[in-house]
Amino acid sequence: MKHILRCPKCHSYGLKPECECGDKRLHCKPPKLSVDDKYGKYRRMAKESANINKESVDEDQ
Repeated sequence: MKHILRCPKCHSYGLKPECECGDKRLHCKPPKLSVDDKYGKYRRMAKESANINKESVDEDQ
């Protein structure tokens, strides 16, 4: 069974492992969903800091 592959360089999709741009295509499956999210705390902290940085840039303008 073939899987859809995605090129990280040019963001194209295909079934062949080699892309037209010369880079290798990788599997594009999302991470497995888990009820007990080990890294949720860090993701929320990163999102919060990104929102704070965005707000400070908006205030400067």
